[in-house]
Amino acid sequence: MSFTGKYELQSQENFEPFMKAIGLPEDQIQKGKDLKSVSEIVQDGKKFKITVTTGSKVMKNEFTIGEESEMELPNGEKVKAVVQMEGNNKLVTELKGMKSVTELNGDTITHTLTRGDLTFKRVSKRV
Repeated sequence: MSFTGKYELQSQENFEPFMKAIGLPEDQIQKGKDLKSVSEIVQDGKKFKITVTTGSKVMKNEFTIGEESEMELPNGEKVKAVVQMEGNNKLVTELKGMKSVTELNGDTITHTLTRGDLTFKRVSKRV
């Protein structure tokens, strides 16, 4: 199953409390909470390029499954992480105390970030 495609944000849960918890400034949280977000994923075997555009903010991450890569967090911080694939439709990694799970089901991608007992969930559909 290939992740390649463009996905538009359909819904998100716990955006404000989660972004506060990771230290995003209040003005950026308020600006970002209602903006349309588009994720573009290019998969070439085990190599991934993910570009998330939210309003004027663009976040790009590139990684290869099983290899350490530098990843950008929503607050702009860069951290080292290793992304693993579970089955053929789930990407899992640990980023600075957060667990990130991206799961592809048909034309829908569900991205869940968990930090302690706080979970942020985004659901995007292929466009």
